[in-house]
Amino acid sequence: MKSRITIVLLLLSIFLFSFQLGKKTYLRLGIVAPIDKDSLVFASGFKIFGESVSRMISPSLSAEKFKQNLELIKKAKGKLYMCNVMFPGEMKIAGPDVVEQDVLAYAEGLFSRAEQAEVSVIVLGSGTARRIPEGYDLQKAKVNFVQLCKKLAVSAGKHHIKIALENLQSQETNFINNVKAATEIVRAVNHPNFGLNADIFHMRRENESPQSIIDAADVLIHCEIAEHDTRTLPGIKGDDFKPYLRALKEAKYRGPIFISRRKLYTCANCRILPVFNQTS
Repeated sequence: MKSRITIVLLLLSIFLFSFQLGKKTYLRLGIVAPIDKDSLVFASGFKIFGESVSRMISPSLSAEKFKQNLELIKKAKGKLYMCNVMFPGEMKIAGPDVVEQDVLAYAEGLFSRAEQAEVSVIVLGSGTARRIPEGYDLQKAKVNFVQLCKKLAVSAGKHHIKIALENLQSQETNFINNVKAATEIVRAVNHPNFGLNADIFHMRRENESPQSIIDAADVLIHCEIAEHDTRTLPGIKGDDFKPYLRALKEAKYRGPIFISRRKLYTCANCRILPVFNQTS
């Protein structure tokens, strides 16, 4: 098992190392993991990691809890680069039940705390929050969502935060289920603080072509990856990611790639083995 993971991550490094070999730069590899596993993921080679909004920087957290989290973030060996699940499921951001004032107030508090925590990216997945009623006018939902996201982007910009809209598989939501649809939204929002997260796990679940990554090159700011069946780390099951990595290379992607996993593999036969990080 360990050798399989090593081989797959070496393949990742070959494709990604070649992006700017002459300039001696590398793409960073991050992982979504609880902050209390920071020592483990850092020792495994990950210099950046992701956590959830609800656990770390949500406006719903008390001031004291947020202060404690800031201390944890400050003491962490790795850098907390991103937080995901931007909105709680009960706060609707698409469809007929959106209360815009509440959404924007929540977002302003979130971005303020993200800035204090020096988080760079907030991933906008939030499948339950963006689910629309069956039979609801899809075009109307898109138009209204774009208008809301324009306002979110302005708020994020004031705090130097970037929002990365994530494509989510149809098992998780019924709105914006592929990179192509997410790209259309991002381009319509047209704001420097609102970009695209191409989640390869969800792309493969939806049988979406790697070409969508190439087509979205101008708005792509974040990328996540995991194996198809149970969201395991690359190399556990042996999924072939090469077509998607080639697409990232052709798109001249320069952001990090985050492993979005269900659990950490810490046994002797399946230790996390990242092999590339940005060094300049």
